[in-house]
Amino acid sequence: MLKKDILRTYNMVEGSALKRIIGCCISPGVHAVVVYRFGRWAKRRNAFFRIFLDPIYAVLFYIILCAWGIEIPRSAEIGEGLYVGHCGGITISSSAKIGKNVNISQQVTIGVSGQGDKQGVPIIGDDVFIAPGAKIFGKINVGNNVKIGANAVVYKDIPDKAIVVLDPGFKIISFKGNRSKSDQ
Repeated sequence: MLKKDILRTYNMVEGSALKRIIGCCISPGVHAVVVYRFGRWAKRRNAFFRIFLDPIYAVLFYIILCAWGIEIPRSAEIGEGLYVGHCGGITISSSAKIGKNVNISQQVTIGVSGQGDKQGVPIIGDDVFIAPGAKIFGKINVGNNVKIGANAVVYKDIPDKAIVVLDPGFKIISFKGNRSKSDQ
């Protein structure tokens, strides 16, 4: 799986083979995906090896979180071909299920929401593009070949081949202003 993840980044970098390799080596998204895949691999080892591998994973996970602001826990289920295009503010729930060939941009949250029977995390299909600032949460399904636009808040099921955008952008709900009457 890691090879397909790295190849997605390699194919997006323009230039010679050397420039593409360097692009992969310095990409925060590749760093995060490598640590995620290492964590998944280490989790499947026997207890003896996990005594050594789990602390290494924990340190690497923390470094990626602090250095790049990317939180992809190894307990999340993510298919091959994951592409993280930018760093900063990316949070994926440890219970999330994400398909193959998914693009995740900066400031994206894929998280838990709801209470009781409605509590859960998203299941995201294959070939999904998640634009900067998108928030996807709750016990929902996002279909295959879906584009989720910048800053969209997705809390309901999305069918295959849909394009989701934030519309109308904002809504004025009051004209009372920012200050209380005593401040004016």
